[in-house]
Amino acid sequence: MTLKLLTAIFARIWALWGIIWFIATMLVFLPYFAILRFMVPEPNRTRLFISASRIWMGIYMPLIGCPFRVRGKENFRKGQNYIVVCNHNSFLDVPITSPGIPGTNKTIAKKEFASIPLFGIIYQLGSVLVDRKSEQSRRESYTKMKHVLDMGMHMCIYPEGTRNKTDEPLKPFQDGAFRLASETGKPLMPAILFNTRKALPADKPFFLLPHKLEMHFLPPIEVQPGETVKELKEKVYEVMKTFIEQH
Repeated sequence: MTLKLLTAIFARIWALWGIIWFIATMLVFLPYFAILRFMVPEPNRTRLFISASRIWMGIYMPLIGCPFRVRGKENFRKGQNYIVVCNHNSFLDVPITSPGIPGTNKTIAKKEFASIPLFGIIYQLGSVLVDRKSEQSRRESYTKMKHVLDMGMHMCIYPEGTRNKTDEPLKPFQDGAFRLASETGKPLMPAILFNTRKALPADKPFFLLPHKLEMHFLPPIEVQPGETVKELKEKVYEVMKTFIEQH
């Protein structure tokens, strides 16, 4: 047997291990999350959800051999909330960015996953849901993201839109996060995830490998007077791309 074949076999077995532990740990936290979902108003609902998610992922990620380390938390200024813009390579990104971001936060996320039984309850708690095929849904999600910022929470957005399956460090950015920053005046916090693609590749179904994961927060970028959305987008793109290439 070749090393590649052995790795593929192990990755499928490890994926089953990951699913078993995900379901087991989810069921432990589910009653608490259900209470939050239906009985606690915002923003306390999201604050308590994120706190519990940090405990959940702090247990789950080491169990699947993917310990998670966060760097650059000092770039968050006390009393200031941010639009966090993060690269997107894997389905692992969302469950680690929410607990990885310091403070209360929500993430823009696909509406389809909210219909998954039981998991959908949890998925909705930390998300602003959007149906990317619906223009009305996109408009409504944009308004909801503004409301998240108004409540003092951070808003996490993946400006690539979908997972990056290319060989490039980043896919081209969409305008949404940068238009939101321009209109609200909130600073942008670039965030870089490393190794999630190695642990859970986007192009390999039912595949999981143990791997150390990291999230790096870079210095925040303020919206400058007269700066266009295009200029802001290009500036943030270059900062994030350079950091990925250097590390």
